[in-house]
Amino acid sequence: MKTVSVKAERDYTVSIGGDWISALTPMIHSRTRVAVIVSSTYSPDLSPLQSLDCELHVFTVADGEEAKNPATLLSLWNWLGAAGFTRSDLVVGIGGGAITDLTGFAAATWLRGIDWIAVPTSLAGMVDASVGGKTGVNSDYGKNLIGSFHSPISVIVDVAFLTTLSTRDLSAGMAEVIKCGFISDPQILEIAGRCTVHTLLSNQDVLIDLIYRAVSVKASVVSVDFKESFAREALNYGHTLGHAIEIYAKYQLRHGEAVAVGMVFVAELAAARGLIDQQTVALHRDLLTRYELPITFERNAWSKLAPLLALDKKARGKTIRFVALDAIGSTVRLEDVSSVELDAAYEMIAS
Repeated sequence: MKTVSVKAERDYTVSIGGDWISALTPMIHSRTRVAVIVSSTYSPDLSPLQSLDCELHVFTVADGEEAKNPATLLSLWNWLGAAGFTRSDLVVGIGGGAITDLTGFAAATWLRGIDWIAVPTSLAGMVDASVGGKTGVNSDYGKNLIGSFHSPISVIVDVAFLTTLSTRDLSAGMAEVIKCGFISDPQILEIAGRCTVHTLLSNQDVLIDLIYRAVSVKASVVSVDFKESFAREALNYGHTLGHAIEIYAKYQLRHGEAVAVGMVFVAELAAARGLIDQQTVALHRDLLTRYELPITFERNAWSKLAPLLALDKKARGKTIRFVALDAIGSTVRLEDVSSVELDAAYEMIAS
């Protein structure tokens, strides 16, 4: 098993490669009440926890982004209240990134903050959503616009969950792994370039190494910029257009699929400014295609996507800000991008 330490408002450890029940059990046995939040499409075997000397409450919510809304959050608050949850009790989120986002925000806001643990079951959740302390829900105006920073006390990554994923979901998670390679750890790109989405699960050592490297990238950034004042924005590479695509598509695309398109878009922006060469743009396209991720989007969607860029969390006033590369492993901010540049970059990914 590998571990990554994260330094934030409180320090915690991401454990990678062990059995999740064995890791979770000692963390909950001393609690009076434990809430486990899962999605309606996933029912983990919680029988080993039933024998522990605590009240175990299981709350089921809708699957995926459908659960990340204020109405579901209100339901969780009411459930926690009815069950009598106090500040010494614990909330555990078991599921993909949407579940851990929601769980963390419920924990952050109940009694102004109680402990929570993330047990991500998707690759995207393991390397991105569950690590870093960002929690939240979506609004009608954008993704993750309602939220807070509230770190878990532990993140438990059991790669056995990945065998339950579809190829599409595994591919979507690889978008976030590849992102970490482009912004910080080029060795991720080398390792990913030797595999495909169909060979990952057959080589657990490689899979654990990729997860470890991606989590390490995120942990190193979060440890110096917990509340995203500047450095942490690098983790949003590809997300400015990516989030707009998710909103436009009414969350029918996976997060990683939208981010993949967003990475190619901002790579084209950077290349047009001479920050990176066409070989680096081609590497984006080749690697993402290798993992069966989209690298183009609907030509006719641009008129609706462009206004959505202003809702991105990195925007300041009327300025839309992008994270771009000036080399593999090095990021810069683009803050003065003209509409002409945006139109031209989108034309390069339009289909």
